[in-house]
Parts: sequence; C-alpha cells; structure tokens
Amino acid sequence: MSDSSLAPTTRIAPSILSADFARLGEEVKNVVAAGADWIHFDVMDNHYVPNLTIGPMVCAAIRPHVNVPIDVHLMVEPVDAIIPQFAQAGANIITFHPEASRHIDRSLGLIRDSGCKSGLVFNPATPLSFLDHVMDKVDVILLMSVNPGFGGQSFIPSTLAKLRDARRRIDAWVQAGGQPIALQVDGGVKVDNIAEIRAAGADTFVAGSAIFGKPDYKQVIDALREQIKKGETVAI
Repeated sequence: MSDSSLAPTTRIAPSILSADFARLGEEVKNVVAAGADWIHFDVMDNHYVPNLTIGPMVCAAIRPHVNVPIDVHLMVEPVDAIIPQFAQAGANIITFHPEASRHIDRSLGLIRDSGCKSGLVFNPATPLSFLDHVMDKVDVILLMSVNPGFGGQSFIPSTLAKLRDARRRIDAWVQAGGQPIALQVDGGVKVDNIAEIRAAGADTFVAGSAIFGKPDYKQVIDALREQIKKGETVAI
C-alpha cells in the first residue's frame, strides 16, 4: 500500500462486523464495488472487550477478494503476538489501544516493521496524551465514538470535542514537518451525523450497521459522501 492511501482526502471504511458472515467474501466485494475506500476489520478477544469476533484466518480469506486497504482494529490484550499474524494475513493498517500494550512505542514499531501502517485507538474515556511521545510512529488516530465491543451503538456526542483536539494535534504536527496522519472515527456513524463529524475534523469514517444490511450499499455510501461534503462547508 502506497503512502497515497493516507493522503489528505476522506475515506469510508465499512466495518465487516455488521456484514453477513455467511457471505463474507461476497459482502466485501459488493461494498468495495459500491465505493468503499478501506475495509475495517474488528478483532475482539473476549478479554480486552466483552465480545469475540474474528482472527487472521478470516483476514487472509478476504484478502484476495478486495484491492483496497484492510484496516485491522485490534481490540485484544496483549497485542504484540498477533500483529505479525495479521500483517502476514494481508492487513495494510493495524491499530491498537494504548491500554492493551505494555510498550506503546515498541508495538507501533512492530507494526511498521511488519510492513503496515500503524495507529492508536482511543476509547471515549482514554486521553489523547498517549500520543505525546509517539507521533512519529503513528499513521492513523482512531477515536471510538462508542465503547468498543458491539456494533449498532449510538454516537457519543462528546467525541466531537475530542475530534477537534486530535485535529489540532495532527495539523500542528504536519505543519512542523511530520508525516500525514489519518483521523478516523468509529461508532454510530450514520448519514444523519457524518457531516457534523467531518466538520469536527475527521477524515476517515468507519460505518457498519449504517451500510451493511441495507438493500443498496452504493446508495448509502453515496449519501454518506454527500453529507461529508456538506460538513466540509462548515469551519472546522
């Protein structure tokens, strides 16, 4: 995956957590054909979060079906042992929660050494201060706008202020000569709130139940993009 995948733009990353797992290959093909930019892959271990989902074998199985980046969100503890497994399974981006790593800097370095883009994920109550000394190793900042563990939850409004804070941090970092960093949001993202989320500074949007299960994926993704454009007319 080239660096252009993180260039200043906006991206929609459907979460397969809400897909029909009996038809997963077909689902990811269809959502990419409908305009998805990334595929978001939620990995839960029933330890860090109270749910159990999917592992590297599923990532390897869907990799041949899509030509877009696979964005793996690790909700597991510990994280280091599973990072190389997902890299080998075809992941392009791997993000994890700082609380789940004893050595955040080392875990970020391990992701990059495995050939992937690296990122940190922040739960609603996790402070952004974890970024203070590792910005040089971060390609993606993912803000959870729900408490992780289950799909279909409602967006937590206080995430908007946190997004604005993260956007200020990224802009200052890039202006000082740092690498580009994507600002991703995950949880309760829908057509009726994505404009406001974009206006707060997000550029990458994870949407699960808003897309999967709907009769026309392209219609939903087009509607999301239309609302993103509306959000860009509002001062961030």
